[in-house]
Amino acid sequence: MIEFLAAPFEFGFMQRAFVGGVLVGAICALVGTYVVLRGLAFVGDALAHAAFPGVVIAYLLKGNIYLGATIFALATALAIGLVSRRGRVSYDTAIGILFAGAFALGVLLMSTIHGYTVDLFSFLFGNVLGISQRDLLLVGILGAIVVLMIILFYKELLLLSFDPTVAEAMGYPVQALNYLLLGLIALTIVISIQAVGIILVVALLVTPSATAYLLTERFLRMMILGVVLAALAAVIGLYLSYYFNVASGAAIVLVSTCLFFLVLASRRLWTAKTRRA
Repeated sequence: MIEFLAAPFEFGFMQRAFVGGVLVGAICALVGTYVVLRGLAFVGDALAHAAFPGVVIAYLLKGNIYLGATIFALATALAIGLVSRRGRVSYDTAIGILFAGAFALGVLLMSTIHGYTVDLFSFLFGNVLGISQRDLLLVGILGAIVVLMIILFYKELLLLSFDPTVAEAMGYPVQALNYLLLGLIALTIVISIQAVGIILVVALLVTPSATAYLLTERFLRMMILGVVLAALAAVIGLYLSYYFNVASGAAIVLVSTCLFFLVLASRRLWTAKTRRA
C-alpha cells in the first residue's frame, strides 16, 4: 500500500503536479464559495473562455501565457459590468456576447498559426503533469493575491453574497465589490488553466463548493470543506491519471463530480431515513 501511494512521487513532474493540483483546487474552492452562493457559474465559464485569446496572443508574441490570460480575463470581467450597466442589455446577455466574441477571437487567432499548436490545445484541456517550477511560482503568487483579497474584504464579500440590497443600504460600494469579485474569479481561472484547462475550469470552480454546500449552510465551514474536497479530488484524480494513463485534468474534474453525487445520494438517503424515523 505504501509503495502504491509513494510510486508517483519518484518523478519530479508528479511531485509538481500534486503540489499544483492541490494549490489550484484550494484556490478554486475559496472563490467558488462565492460563485455558488451568488449563482455565477455562467460568469466563470465566460471568463474562462475569454482568457483564451490572451493565451493565443501571448503564444504568438512569445510572451508570458499567464499574463496574456490575466489581461483578457480581467478586461472581460470589467467589460461585462460596463456593458450590462450602460448598454441597456441584461447581465446574462452581456456575458453571452462577450463570452462568444472573445472565444471566437481566440479560435480565429489560433487558426493563423500553421503547424505545431499542441501547446495551445493543452490550455484548452489542461495538463497539470506539465506544470513547471516557474508555473508553480506564478500560481503561488496569483493565489496569494486572491487569498489576500478574500481576507481583506471577507466581511464585505460575505454580505454581498447573501444580501446585496442590505449591503448597499449599509453604504458598501456594491458595484466596486462586484468588480472585485469578478476580478478574483478571473484570476482564479488564470491560475487553473494549466491544471484543468479552459474547458473544464468552471467545474473545478463550482463542483467542490457545491458539494460543500450540501454538507453545511455555514459560510466559513462551507469554504473549508470546499478546499478539502477540491484537494481530495486533485490527489485522487492524479493517482488515477498516473495508474490508468488518462488525462489528468479530466480525471480531477470527474472525481470531483463523483464526490458531489456521492454526497447528494448520501444526503437523500439520510433525509429519507430521518423522515421514516
